[in-house]
Amino acid sequence: METLRTRNITSILAGNDSFHSVTNHNIRSDYGAKVRDFPDLVEKVAQLSFYNPEHVLLFRGQKKDWPNSRGNTSIKPTIFRPANGTRPPDSFELTRRYNNLQYAEQMFSEAFSNSRFIGRQRIVRHRLLRWAILQHYEVCGTPLLDVTHSLRVAASFATNDGEESEPVLYVLAVPSLSGSISASSEQGLQTIRLSSICPPDARRPYFQEGYLLAEYPDLITFSDKENYRPYEIDFGRRLLAKFRLPREGFWSQDYKAIPKEALYPNERDPLVAFTGQIKDHLPQ
Repeated sequence: METLRTRNITSILAGNDSFHSVTNHNIRSDYGAKVRDFPDLVEKVAQLSFYNPEHVLLFRGQKKDWPNSRGNTSIKPTIFRPANGTRPPDSFELTRRYNNLQYAEQMFSEAFSNSRFIGRQRIVRHRLLRWAILQHYEVCGTPLLDVTHSLRVAASFATNDGEESEPVLYVLAVPSLSGSISASSEQGLQTIRLSSICPPDARRPYFQEGYLLAEYPDLITFSDKENYRPYEIDFGRRLLAKFRLPREGFWSQDYKAIPKEALYPNERDPLVAFTGQIKDHLPQ
């Protein structure tokens, strides 16, 4: 994955209300620009979009910022995240995680091909699409990262629950989007639009306006990953802005958070139970 460094980008940092030329490293090492409320966030993202027209903006909300050992924001796919602390998982742990993914993928492919869901053939044929569903329904760790096209969805994820959290919202820059999967060999990045690959019965991706980011080409096996250093497989390299959201006063009567029950419409989503059965059979 390429870092946002082909030219200086325009963004905003902590303690400075003006947009100016910065580097990706400046953004990752910065505390993050504070916003007052949701309208203030929307206005700042609108400026980001205007000043960086060559990029498509996608969003990710988290309960807190996770820095690496150098203090820079790290945004890694679940399969590559540290089990604890900031050190990346060792080769033994990564091998175990990839074996788990392979086992889950095989079970999912067999079960899905025998199901009544629409789009069975496409899912069974394409590994990346299987990974996308396994990741989004939290079956196991994959080399994919959950993001959304909706600023309100991302902000809701960051602020829902967790009174002791320090909500943060990331703005990630990706190349232009087209079709179900957009791949850029120059940027080393793929973007998957969940709404165009999941069966319509799968409610969660549609309510969350979900996308997934992946390396290009795919990191199919542990040996593929060995060709990359840990810092290279980090979507912090695509970070265009980092915003700190207040725990109080961010939402209002006019601009309300999306409740967790709406973001996770489990009772209306048959894929929850379907993927849950696969998760229950995975080794712990």
